[in-house]
Amino acid sequence: MELKDNYNGVLQEPIQSGFNAQSTTQDVIKGINLNGKIAIVTGGYAGIGLETVKTFVEAGAKVIVPARDVEKAAKNLNGIPNISIEPMDLMNTGSIDTFAERFLKSFHTLDILVNNAGIMWVPLIRDKRAYESQLATNHLGHFQLTARLWPALKANGGARVVNVSSFGHQMAPFNFEDPNFLHREYETLQGYGQSKTANNLFTVELDHRGKDFRVRAFSLHPGSVNGTDLGRVAPMALFQQMGTHDANGNIKPEVAARLKTIPQGAATTVWCATSPQLNGFGGVYCENADIAELDEGNLNINYDNPVTLRGVKPYSLDAESAKQLWTLSEELTGVSFLVN
Repeated sequence: MELKDNYNGVLQEPIQSGFNAQSTTQDVIKGINLNGKIAIVTGGYAGIGLETVKTFVEAGAKVIVPARDVEKAAKNLNGIPNISIEPMDLMNTGSIDTFAERFLKSFHTLDILVNNAGIMWVPLIRDKRAYESQLATNHLGHFQLTARLWPALKANGGARVVNVSSFGHQMAPFNFEDPNFLHREYETLQGYGQSKTANNLFTVELDHRGKDFRVRAFSLHPGSVNGTDLGRVAPMALFQQMGTHDANGNIKPEVAARLKTIPQGAATTVWCATSPQLNGFGGVYCENADIAELDEGNLNINYDNPVTLRGVKPYSLDAESAKQLWTLSEELTGVSFLVN
């Protein structure tokens, strides 16, 4: 049977999973046994990444957590069994290669790779290659990591790669002419938006190339989640300007009531990584533990109500853009990602 991919969103339709925005990690992992499975979760020591790690471990998996801040990771993961913390910085290409080399020496296969780490609302910061930091961290670092771990993913014969994207992809398509803001004015949400669009396009192309080796890829929107580290570098004035926090820097109760809890926010990641409901699918963008609807202007989006922030833009599933991004990512990282 020929496996279908999600080029141009052909599989992008809800499957009525039975889950919803209130579903938690415990709901979606129920009945799933991960004994003997190996998982890697980037950014797995804070927010929804930490919740993802805890859920995998409770289901029986061994989890490796690559960490830019090893000390913080050790503190936050203290007491959780069956985990291993390894140093890695997604903006440092050498550290990505070193991490992957160590992993491949220790493990022959990899069951689950969750590319979860991300940054948002940052000022213009460039890495040593002069690449904009949100693109470098959210996409290029994960592209390189996935490429380096490909031998273990391919050897597994049933691996899944989960790229944590966001509704934020709707803020901007990918700018192939100037992805690193060298010739246009920097706008942090445009940078974030294109990096999340890149997550979706990478998912589509990785799934297209990997499906014959039974490696399937998924991207997702966690929802608007309270208590994550994502906005950690943003000035409080930005949140106050958006009306989410009061003069003392506290989130307003009426805003918090509309946001997901961390177990609800991590549910779609865990569902994408483990659910048998997704067997036979790949390359799809998910939300609320189901496949999301295509947003072709038909969805009622209200930015004051996080529940309505849903759907996936067709430009982030476009086949030609997905191929183009793959080629550009190889050029920018210097990594030849041969799926064979």
